[in-house]
Amino acid sequence: MVTEISTHDSTLRILRDDYINNTLPDAVNNTGGSYKVSARNEFTFYGCDMEATLVGVLDNTSRESVISRCATTCSESGQQAIYDADAKAGKLSKFCNGIGCCAAPIAGDSMPTRMHFTRIQVQQPINTSIQQPPPAVPISAYIAEEGWTEAVLGRKMPISELWLGYPVVLRWAVKQGLPAVAAAVGSKICPGDVAGRLCKSEFSDCRRENPSGYTCHCKSGYDGNPYITGGCQDINECELPEVKGACFGECKNLAGSYECRCPRGTHGNHTLPNGCVKSITCLSIGIGIGSGASLIVLVAISIFMAHKLKHRRKVMLKRKFFKQNRGQLLQQLVSQQADIAERMIITVDELAKATNNFDKARELGGGGHGIVYKGILSDLHVVAIKKSKIAVQKEIDEFINEVAILSQINHRNVVKLLGCCLETEVPLLVYEFISNGTLYHHLHVDEPRSISWAIRLRIATEIAIALAYLHSSVLVPVIHRDIKSSNILLDDTLTSKVSDFGSSRYIPTDRTGLTTRVQGTIGYLDPMYFYTGRLTEKSDVYSYGVILVELLTRKKPFSYLSSKGDGLVAHFVSLLVEGNLSELLDPQVVEEGGEEVHEVAMLAASCIKLGGEDRPTMRQVEHVLEGLHATKTYGKDNMIVGTNEENCISMMKQTNEGQSTEETSRSYTMEREFVDSARYPR
Repeated sequence: MVTEISTHDSTLRILRDDYINNTLPDAVNNTGGSYKVSARNEFTFYGCDMEATLVGVLDNTSRESVISRCATTCSESGQQAIYDADAKAGKLSKFCNGIGCCAAPIAGDSMPTRMHFTRIQVQQPINTSIQQPPPAVPISAYIAEEGWTEAVLGRKMPISELWLGYPVVLRWAVKQGLPAVAAAVGSKICPGDVAGRLCKSEFSDCRRENPSGYTCHCKSGYDGNPYITGGCQDINECELPEVKGACFGECKNLAGSYECRCPRGTHGNHTLPNGCVKSITCLSIGIGIGSGASLIVLVAISIFMAHKLKHRRKVMLKRKFFKQNRGQLLQQLVSQQADIAERMIITVDELAKATNNFDKARELGGGGHGIVYKGILSDLHVVAIKKSKIAVQKEIDEFINEVAILSQINHRNVVKLLGCCLETEVPLLVYEFISNGTLYHHLHVDEPRSISWAIRLRIATEIAIALAYLHSSVLVPVIHRDIKSSNILLDDTLTSKVSDFGSSRYIPTDRTGLTTRVQGTIGYLDPMYFYTGRLTEKSDVYSYGVILVELLTRKKPFSYLSSKGDGLVAHFVSLLVEGNLSELLDPQVVEEGGEEVHEVAMLAASCIKLGGEDRPTMRQVEHVLEGLHATKTYGKDNMIVGTNEENCISMMKQTNEGQSTEETSRSYTMEREFVDSARYPR
């Protein structure tokens, strides 16, 4: 049943009454070529100690990929946790929070095709009284409008509405009577005849949604129905709250935009309260002029006062933005270098000149925390300038966090912070310019061969050295929290630089970790940190282990799925235990790496163990990789652990024969501890 149709964002809201039973469904019905799932939905899953994955097709591609994923845990008895909203009122901020139930956003403009579920092996506490495995718990999953599940569990929805069905928001496109014209994948351009026949309003644009579907949208500054003549009407921006809060002068509405300026007879800054001041008129100047000398003096005084007033307004505006950008907090965070906010300041005029007024052609790319521009300073230094996306407190806090961390770090494998700018509404960071892109773009190319194994091994060593430095060599240890190949920059010599410290955290030396809101990238995220929210330096070790797997296989951790539905890490460990790792390895690595490949694979396996206490430290990882380099330089006889490891691997293969996958994984973990005890210094 359709309850709402929107022409503004081309969506429709439907109520579906085909509730999914508590059984494992084989697939999710595809909504058809003219409809896609909107990002306003979420994937909800009920079950115990399971990971649920929703697979589908993104945009105009035909290849399946992961579009949503979440995981659940349960009580020690294995029973599904059921919450009573009346009994728990005021004690839980979210009902479907991962204990018995989880919810995750869905990639927008996707078409779900199937879902699958993987059992998560949760280690029982020591001295537990449970002797038998927990009973099986029925599971169920469905796609519904974001917030609907929370409304149901929180008893915020009348029971009469619940029986009508569960809502789903779909993206629609018009295809009846319009030609299906071939176009490049991802192209949003409509053929001219389609735009003229479909979009009737003068101030509207046409957009291709798929090979045979199109939508119309009002242009910027207009709103209404673009499918009818005269449907898109001009918006009076002067009446919008955000404009009223930014224009303290005279606002004039224009077609598709607006103009704000000081009223006639005044001048100044119309973006500040009382920023427009009365102009000095010729008549007022004329009063008091008794002679030519008096006129000169008065003009000189007027110029001086105007210059002083302009300077005062500029200083006040800088102070306003400095306070708004949490400059005082920044000074507190770097109290050992209290003058950081003055020594590292670069003016906004200098940065505007360096980037040709932040020209779009100067954009190098965008990440989770802002847009990066290439600039050339007045001293001819080439720099990278990161500008926060929006002026919200979360972005400002992450900006301050990155300045506070990078201002106290000086390492050849960590991107260098040159300065910052607090004079603008959105804060700016200035880094050394790294010219050769990211490790991700060098590794995942369309050609059959990528960067050589020798370079991959050197890059892995440099990343390990940088992380070991952050964890154990700085005054207050730093956990990066978002280690991934797209955050590893490469210079002209392919030397690696760890970047993007917006989500990093300090860990005081007297603490082993801290509990935080989970933040990171799917595929690289430490599962124990995801389940518990407790962040330690071993979370970075797990993410680093995933990068090692990525270097060995040239597979993308966030989208890879095996034929059995396993992610990249799970499939890697399974094949390593079975002795069939060559099926997953990059053929170039097998050809060039020799015995080093197996050494690095074993190191990666130790880094991605489920228990953080079972993983090595980054300093230990650094020593292992430097040992590999020493082996290549001085010969294998100088390696102490070579013979022990070969014997251990042989013993592991004999022990694993005839065992189940679960038993083999446990055996693999125990036997690797023997190798680790020889490899990693205590």
